[in-house]
Amino acid sequence: MTHVEDELNSQPECWTRAASEAAGLGGVLSGPGERVAVVGCGTSYFMAQAFAALREGSGRGETDAFAASEFPHGRSYDRVLALTRSGTTTEVLDLLGRLRGRTHTVAITADPDTPVMAVADEVVVLDYADERSVVQTRFATTALTLLRAHLGLHTDAVVADARTALAAELPEGLVECGQFTFLGRGWTVGLANEAGLKMREASLSWTEAYPAMEYRHGPISITTGGTATWMFGEAPDGLAEQVRSTGGLWIEGRLDPLAELIRAQRLAVAVAAARGLDPDRPRHLTRSVILAP
Repeated sequence: MTHVEDELNSQPECWTRAASEAAGLGGVLSGPGERVAVVGCGTSYFMAQAFAALREGSGRGETDAFAASEFPHGRSYDRVLALTRSGTTTEVLDLLGRLRGRTHTVAITADPDTPVMAVADEVVVLDYADERSVVQTRFATTALTLLRAHLGLHTDAVVADARTALAAELPEGLVECGQFTFLGRGWTVGLANEAGLKMREASLSWTEAYPAMEYRHGPISITTGGTATWMFGEAPDGLAEQVRSTGGLWIEGRLDPLAELIRAQRLAVAVAAARGLDPDRPRHLTRSVILAP
């Protein structure tokens, strides 16, 4: 078993632990009515997108998500929340350093022995969700579970769906597809983006991700036999029928969307295996992007 397989299989246990910790972190993660920015790089940026949509949609306050390198320093925030598995990513550390003393910052990380501990005002450590694999799975979803539970949006049913996602067979014919498109709405747009990234990293697949309503504005033109379109959450009316009429494979997300992401992680590993690739050693990637001065 690869590291990434072992790590993605442990997600139900990690989510249960994170959810139990959320109640004690309410004053750290964000307060009601605060204007919050959530930042990250790569996978962490996509989890930031999901949390920002969930927080603002639940009426907790204006919430924006940015790639750490694109943070708008001309804007004012009550709190900046940074997601960083390694605690060493250059763009995140640079941003937190610039904000120190001006804006309250909180980092969620997996490693307490890294520079992020010294540059963030407060740090939440999810060391039990750390990973050996370059390809992120459990840290990202565990961090988002913590944040969902903080908003009161996590239930035991989510963990049950995660176990189903690990046990159930992938849809017939999906691994053999040559192109994959992931769709989301609201907070699940970030999950769709992350599913596409997993496929590119682990299996070198041609993947795209879009807000579901945007799919009909051009991207559907690439759909045909041998392609798959996967919906995270409830699909817009008529979209499934339109995709099926092209000859493409439509995958309906019937589980909690975060559990659906586990299925996409499994797909990435399965496609990598079918193509003779090692998902623990993705091409051109390292566990953390550390830029030379």
